[in-house]
Amino acid sequence: MDLLTWWQTLPSKMDPVLVSIGPLTIYWYSTMYLVSFGVVYIICRKKIKDNSFTKINLEQLEDLLSWCFIGLLIGARIGYVLFYNFEYYISNPLEIIIPFKYYNGNWFFTGIAGMSYHGGVIGVVSAIWLFSRKLKLHLFELSDFLTAAIPMGYFFGRIGNFINGELYGRVTEAPIGMYFPNAGDQSLRHPSQLYEALFEGIILYYVINFFKKHKELGFNSGAYVVGYGFFRFFIEYFRQPDAHLGFILFNLSMGQILCIVMMLCGFYIWYIGNKKTAKAQI
Repeated sequence: MDLLTWWQTLPSKMDPVLVSIGPLTIYWYSTMYLVSFGVVYIICRKKIKDNSFTKINLEQLEDLLSWCFIGLLIGARIGYVLFYNFEYYISNPLEIIIPFKYYNGNWFFTGIAGMSYHGGVIGVVSAIWLFSRKLKLHLFELSDFLTAAIPMGYFFGRIGNFINGELYGRVTEAPIGMYFPNAGDQSLRHPSQLYEALFEGIILYYVINFFKKHKELGFNSGAYVVGYGFFRFFIEYFRQPDAHLGFILFNLSMGQILCIVMMLCGFYIWYIGNKKTAKAQI
């Protein structure tokens, strides 16, 4: 088998199940969520231990990440319901939180499918804001600290999507395309999960940390929000839109519309942070 064939057929060779013991099944996708938080914890822990960040201690970091994890799950789920499938879930509200579906007189386990990144961001920001109030810190003090590490964790989340065979890209004739069994066809498609892992994960991580000596409050937070929105907006041109939504406005997907809002919020974060920093220096 040549390298090109191996690459293009790679998704069909990957098993989304990490381990299965009796009725217990653990998927790579859910495991990657834990790996993502573990990576963020390791990066942030190092900064606390070498005293490059002194606003919180290790115990408080662990509490903060626990809050963020809960906020991520709640926000991502609610975001998917509101942004991507509101009409369905308003008619089937129990399916928002119950991993079972009632059909023909029987209950079937379906899991809780459908998570929105943008909703997850709102959930995490809410958790950081609540935790910062608890410690009497400014929201940006904690968000700047975390957003310098989050992209590297995000990288593993998108790798989880790739192994799970979901969020694949649009049809292409380019040799970089892959055959995704879950797409239900025999067309080459962009591996958009890998594009996102590279640009929204690794590259964004190094872009933010390139400016790590920047002391303006809210700088890292704004850089993350603007940077993610910018990269995701263009990668959406390679990503398959949700089948039940298609294109929302002109040829823009729901993800792109949310990214435009996200970038505007990022610029506003910079504006507020600049005002706070200038006021503190007076």
